[in-house]
Amino acid sequence: MYEISDLTKQYKRGKETINALNGVNVLIPDGDMLAIQGPTGHGKSTLLQLLGGLDRPTSGSLLFDGRDMAKLNEMQLTKLRSQNFGYIFQSFNLIPTLTAQENVETALVPLKISAAERKERAARALAEVGLGDRVGHLQGELSGGQQQRVAIARALVKEPKVIMADEPTGNLDEDTRDEIFGLLEKLWRERNLTVIMVTHDSAIANRVPRLAQIKNGKLTIKREAPSAVTS
Repeated sequence: MYEISDLTKQYKRGKETINALNGVNVLIPDGDMLAIQGPTGHGKSTLLQLLGGLDRPTSGSLLFDGRDMAKLNEMQLTKLRSQNFGYIFQSFNLIPTLTAQENVETALVPLKISAAERKERAARALAEVGLGDRVGHLQGELSGGQQQRVAIARALVKEPKVIMADEPTGNLDEDTRDEIFGLLEKLWRERNLTVIMVTHDSAIANRVPRLAQIKNGKLTIKREAPSAVTS
């Protein structure tokens, strides 16, 4: 799936150069569930954005299924992103004037799918996350947990290979956090997804099979999945 070598990302802040990532090397196989932890400002979200094709590295190699994402042009990267990656954010990123179903459908628009098929697939995705009876509700009519379920359905409706989750439980209370992570875990197992998650929550990180830490732009694997240890 991912083969990452000597990956760096630098930003300019006035005359200062910020090294957000400083030589990251990691393999992320198909079907992995990886949590990334680390202090604020040390590169977690930057790495997630690079893995999801939302930003480009300064240097290094970022191979996804054998293709170096750093060398793709914008059209190629957009196509790769729209076909392979689903995104879940801490703030849900729903459009408040659209219904739950319409929010999920937005993920299918770049794929040039017919309106009828978009509607059918969105309804099916919402049912899968337990919101089959909320398809016509607006964001303001949904609880925080329900809004995140809509966001998960939006990420899943494209049938992606990879789910990128940036603090997906950060705005939720403890009980709802556990429900949402349980849903993600269930979907990961049933769909054989690759899930890459940034989280500050140690309770969540402790439940993820594989754990990495980023500090000062460098990534270290802190815990390998049991199958990786024994293989």
